[in-house]
Amino acid sequence: MDKLRINGGRTLTGEVLISGAKNAALPELCAALLTPELVTLNNLPRLQDVVTMRKLLDNMGVQTQTREDRSGITLKAADPIKAEAPYELVKTMRASVLVLGPLLARFGHARVSLPGGCAIGSRPVDQHIKGMQAMGAEIVVEHGYMEARLPMGRTRLHGARIATDMVTVTGTENFLMAAALAQGETVLENAAQEPEIGDLAEMLIAMGAKIEGHGTSRIHVQGVDSLHGCTHQVVADRIEAGTFLCAVAAAGGDVVLRHGRADHLDAVIDKLREAGAEIEAGQDGGGVFIRVRATGRLKAQSFRTTEYPGFPTDMQAQFMALNCIADGPSKVTETIFENRFMHVNELVRLGAHIQTDGKVAIIEGIPRLSGATVMATDLRASASLVIAGLVAEGETIVDRIYHLDRGYDQMEAKLRGIGADIERIK
Repeated sequence: MDKLRINGGRTLTGEVLISGAKNAALPELCAALLTPELVTLNNLPRLQDVVTMRKLLDNMGVQTQTREDRSGITLKAADPIKAEAPYELVKTMRASVLVLGPLLARFGHARVSLPGGCAIGSRPVDQHIKGMQAMGAEIVVEHGYMEARLPMGRTRLHGARIATDMVTVTGTENFLMAAALAQGETVLENAAQEPEIGDLAEMLIAMGAKIEGHGTSRIHVQGVDSLHGCTHQVVADRIEAGTFLCAVAAAGGDVVLRHGRADHLDAVIDKLREAGAEIEAGQDGGGVFIRVRATGRLKAQSFRTTEYPGFPTDMQAQFMALNCIADGPSKVTETIFENRFMHVNELVRLGAHIQTDGKVAIIEGIPRLSGATVMATDLRASASLVIAGLVAEGETIVDRIYHLDRGYDQMEAKLRGIGADIERIK
């Protein structure tokens, strides 16, 4: 099992190329199921979750081929397709539920295992099931599988008004893909507004879908008879960009994040600026970028996670690591997932002063952390431990970094490129 060895105390300078977003790439890979024509995805991140999703699509009979420069993939979901997602390929990745909508919409049936993934809290699929049932699907859950099909005599899902009980990103994505081929109009109320949803919608529009309102909480989809192939560029990963912003803010330095989209990170950037970091966003010959500069100890910042465009839960652990060595006390309130403070005990092993009470963590910033061996518990917790290791005195070993590989494209190589003393131990 791979580990990371980090010797802290180095400032970070240079440039980092931000990869394509995992949370956009996964639904967009599934969207290839909506057409028998060729779909090309560029700027695809090299992540374990992407590899797993590709294996799942390969198992269904989708023809996939990686581009020679490894920056993209072509997919062709020509008949016949096996409309099943088995447990063996689904158990490690919750995003596998995203095949449900496309399979139902195009083939009229699907057998999808209940998903697995990070142990950061309950993320039930009941909202997905209710939405598909509103569009006419018959779904039963038995033996660990969702068995879904159209009623006898129907060949297509039908449009519906879907108002979810909570904001659900993967639910919104599943409904978007299903509605694109449904008969009539679908209105998604209480829809998620994340940039990755907008990116998926733009891909579907390039395939011939009729979608309006993406990026807002009310999305209109007018179903079409068929979709065609397309070429699409996966949007840059705002969480990877935010993680590097926190890393530089904590360790100090001057770094340019190429392809970073500041307009997707308003809440995080506002907090970093309040903490004392200098952040500049712009565009030059290399495209959009974010530049972050930090010197000295920053001021601790309290925040509360909430749905986009609020402070993202996927940035909570990384910013907490920054607060651990910032000046003053801070309070972090987690409102999205109930088990997302599992990194706290590991940060405490590095010397952090943190107390938790339910959904609230109270952090008392200290001048420095001390290196130790720590264990990653989930994807974003892994990133927080790397940031803490970058500023800790001495050597830090981060174990179980397979979590990190699920969501960060060559993180240690990128950090080494801007001056960090970090290496992967096989």
